[in-house]
Amino acid sequence: MTKVGEHITLDIIGTTKEYDPSIYEKVIQQIAKAAKVTILDISKYKFEPQGFTILALLAESHISFHTFPEKGIISFDFFTCGKVSPSIAIDIVKKEFKHKRIIKKEFNRDTKSLYRDIYSSAGLQKSYVVNNVLENFKSKVGQHIEILDLEQFGKSLFIDGEIQVSETDENLYSSTFVDAGLKLNQKSDRAAIIGGGDGGVARECVSKGFGLIDWYELDPEVVEVCNKHLGEIGKKSTEKNSVQCIWGFLSWLPTCAVITPLGFKILIKESIFFAARSIQN
Repeated sequence: MTKVGEHITLDIIGTTKEYDPSIYEKVIQQIAKAAKVTILDISKYKFEPQGFTILALLAESHISFHTFPEKGIISFDFFTCGKVSPSIAIDIVKKEFKHKRIIKKEFNRDTKSLYRDIYSSAGLQKSYVVNNVLENFKSKVGQHIEILDLEQFGKSLFIDGEIQVSETDENLYSSTFVDAGLKLNQKSDRAAIIGGGDGGVARECVSKGFGLIDWYELDPEVVEVCNKHLGEIGKKSTEKNSVQCIWGFLSWLPTCAVITPLGFKILIKESIFFAARSIQN
């Protein structure tokens, strides 16, 4: 991670008067002195019938105010690559402007990014911290495929904005599917996997000694990109003699149509697990 500076925004809510433009320039001077930054130039503009904007160009970046008198809001913005945190401006702003409350947002300017979880709601937001984007493309099948290096989970596969698997906890995820099936049917001669492009379930089936594994995956580009970046998950399962790979075929068929005619003892379909207790060959 490379950090270049710190950024703070303040939205001053419930202001009841329009301050003279000179006040903003005075406050900027106070903040610059406290933060030990250098003002190179100041640009300002008074709107009619109301409103004011001012920007101080710094050697270290900028400080600005923009007012919304009709809404009772003053917005403040301070980004600096200096040694003193821009949060030093908070107490100065609180003292100079009468308000009901202040909404503060602080963040680093760096090479990390945030990836919004699709299951976030309007009232509860969750994001993944992304250290690097390794892949980001739309496959020929039409899926949006991403491989992201996450702060907490390491390299992870996302399809259409939803996390599918991560290198840190994948073993628990994949082994659960296969172990649950074997508890229902201990014969490990044949298995079918539908989906599972990362190769984790195929790896587990190979490790359990299945004689024949048919692997149906709608999108072969998922398999390719996982082999490239998440190779430790699949461990080259597509190259095993016991694994027959069928890309883009049969993955849409109903469960019963796959199990019965082909005589599979265990069928594993993406996030849903099916096991046949007793199927006669």
